[in-house]
Order: sequence, then C-alpha cells, then structure tokens
Amino acid sequence: MVQDFTYYTPTKVVFGKDATDKVGILAKEYGAKNVLVHYGSSHAKKSGLIDRVEKNLAEQGITYVELGGVVPNPRLSKINEGIALCKKSNIDFIIAVGGGSVIDSSKAIGYGLANGGDPWDFYCGKRIPKACTPIGTVLTIAAAGSEMSDSSVVTKEDGLLKRGCNNDACRCKFAIEDPLLTMSLPAYQTMCGCTDIMMHTMERFFVHASMRLTDEMALGLLRTVKDAALILRDHPEDYDARANVMFASSLSHNGLTATGNENRGDWACHQLEHELGGMFDVAHGAGLAAIWPTWARFVSSCDAERFIQFGEGLFGLKRSGNDKADVETTISDVETFYHQIGMPANLKELGIAPTDGQIEELATKCTFFGKRTIGSFMKLGHEEIKKIYQLAK
Repeated sequence: MVQDFTYYTPTKVVFGKDATDKVGILAKEYGAKNVLVHYGSSHAKKSGLIDRVEKNLAEQGITYVELGGVVPNPRLSKINEGIALCKKSNIDFIIAVGGGSVIDSSKAIGYGLANGGDPWDFYCGKRIPKACTPIGTVLTIAAAGSEMSDSSVVTKEDGLLKRGCNNDACRCKFAIEDPLLTMSLPAYQTMCGCTDIMMHTMERFFVHASMRLTDEMALGLLRTVKDAALILRDHPEDYDARANVMFASSLSHNGLTATGNENRGDWACHQLEHELGGMFDVAHGAGLAAIWPTWARFVSSCDAERFIQFGEGLFGLKRSGNDKADVETTISDVETFYHQIGMPANLKELGIAPTDGQIEELATKCTFFGKRTIGSFMKLGHEEIKKIYQLAK
C-alpha cells in the first residue's frame, strides 16, 4: 500500500557548463553580504576555482573570508573553527565549494552560528536546530546528495563518533552543478561517488510497502548511474555520463525516491558504515559497498520478492522459480558490478580487518550504546549488527 508522504525540496539547482559564474548573482539574490567560502583540499585553491568563486562574489559587492581544510568524514574541530571565524567576520551566508563533506561541514557551521552552543548537540540528539545560516553550494563531487538533502553527517574526534542530523533548516538555498568541475576527480573518488548515489536510492528501495511510480523512478535512476559508472571507468572525460551522475546525486537524496514508501527507507547500511567511517576513516562510498552484500544476505529471507524485483529492474534478472537462488544471483550481480568499478564487496577488500574487540565496539556504538535498533526492512539489534560486521570480514 502507498504510504502518505510530504515531499519538500526548496533548493534551486543551476545546472550546466560554467554555471559557477552565477554564484555571486545567486548569493546576492538570497541576501548575502558577508560570505564564508568553505572548501576542502588545496586542489580547489590551486585549480583557480576558489578565486573564480570569490571574483564572482566581489563583482556583486559581497565580502568574503575563506576556510579550507575540510576532510572526508568532516571533523567537529574544523566546524568549531568555522563558527568562530563566522562570528568574528559577521558572516550571514555560507558558500560550500566541494562535495558532501564540505556541504555537511557548512551545515554544521550554519547550525552552530544560528542557534549558538555546541553544534554537536544537534548530532547526538541533545537539541533540535531551529535555524541554520543560509547555505549555497558549488558542487565539485557527485556523491553525497547533501546539496539537496535535509541531512548532514559529521565526526567527533573524541570517541571517533560519526553522527547525522536531519532538519529542513539546513537545506541549501541553491546548488550550482557544473559537470566540468568533476572531470579532474580520481577514478576511485568518482566510483565511490557513484556507489554512494546508488546506495541512497537502494536504502529507500528496500521497504515492504512502496509506490509503483517511485519504484520505477528509483530503478531508472539506479540503471542510469550503473551505466554511467561503467562509461566513466573507461572514458572519464565523458560529459554526458558525468552530467547524469551529478544530477542523480541530487535526485537520489532529496527525498524523491522515497515518496510513498514505508518509513522512507531502511538506512541500516548507512548506520553500519558510519561506525566504520568513524573508527577507520574509510571513504564513505567504499564502506557502503563493503557492507551491503553481507547486509543483503543477512536480511533477504524476510522479503525475497523485494530483492528479486530489484534484480529484475537493475540487472534484467530472469526468474528461475527458485527465490533463494534468484536472491543470491541479484546480490552476486551487485558484487560483480562493484568489482567492475573498483569497489570492495567486503571489509577485507576495503582494506580493514576489525578485531573482535573492535567489532564489539562498532556494534555498541551503532546501537547508540544500547539505546536503539537500526533498519526497518529487518530490525537489527546489537547481536545482529555484530554478526553482520563479522560476516563482512
């Protein structure tokens, strides 16, 4: 049965070649006067992209300060540094130049600046943000979908805790999406991004009640990204493939592929990966690829039909009449695809080997120290989570 839903996606997307040159006009449109230009690696600076953004801001009479140095799995210490800089500079708008980590860091800075106090409060569930300093983004990596989502995920160094906060207040005012900016990405980062995009829709697909229209949109998006990833593996300069992946990043995580579905998705794999990312600092997309096949085998018995539908829609699976065999074929097809694009399908291939003690710690943290279960497709408690980590080795 189709579930009731509210679909809210207020972000303006400006898509295409050289769209970056509109950043000043867009920021001014949303009332920006003093801007924080937030970015990650030195590449954004060396490539001239930051200078290009700042030139456009200056042309509109907008002042700015810079803060670089955001790393994958963005750190709370950098966020606190950003809040202090914003207060000192009377910042009223944030421009995130980068991918999901930069955007998530910007959202956390925006929460801290607009609400005061410790921004970690919003990620550990102590407080709910009531506002966020406005954010616009110049997207350079197609992956996280944070440019159109209500979510952000950050890491607290003390305890290696990686936690998320979902709130409409942090939705970006605009997202500039120029596929040309992704051309220089290393192959591994491109494929991590494609995996992350697909997982955002796969998390939403594995439910027990859904809307046919949403299923068809979800499977179409998944096929598009799968095909584009294989093209980019061999032809990384293919503009159309990069364009499809970039917009899929936004559509996969702005709520569209969850409309009418039960519980808006499962999300167990993301929760499992968050702990891996917090402890081992692995690339998010690769971590998701490493955990999904084990999760899938662990939970598939509770709804084999959904896995078969997934296999039919994504890989053209032909039913054999043996549901168990068809489910295994589907999961194996996913593993084969991951290997085709250089992604891991287990923790060993990811390059980590958690000890029994570390697995116990991962499972304990994943349950928020015994305060929750994860997943809705199959509810997973401490022992189930622990078993999945063990089987994924």
